[in-house]
Amino acid sequence: MELHHGDITEEIIGAAFEVYNVLGYGFLEKVYQRAMQVELRARGLTAEIEAEIRVNYKGVEVGFYKADLWVNGLVLVELKVRNPISRTTSLNCSTNSRPRASRSACSSTPAERKWSSNEWFSNC
Repeated sequence: MELHHGDITEEIIGAAFEVYNVLGYGFLEKVYQRAMQVELRARGLTAEIEAEIRVNYKGVEVGFYKADLWVNGLVLVELKVRNPISRTTSLNCSTNSRPRASRSACSSTPAERKWSSNEWFSNC
């Protein structure tokens, strides 16, 4: 099956994989939205956040839609995030996990918990 704007679609999918590989899971949708915009721009595409798209029905404007990303003015991207990591999840992670390496990113005290790297998720 041939996709409309297949070259752009391939770049979007590749960008999504790259963002996931770098950030991992657990952030709010806005974080991924901005990261996707950065990655798409790095790939030479335009990516507008929350672009307002007018909706017409039989020649009559019936409303508007705000897209998560509007890529190259041709492809609409809607991002969906499942259950961002909460403080409760982080506490469960640190109390239920066993260190897999000599240095664990999941610590037993709140001051030592890390939220900024894939290591945190991989050790939980």
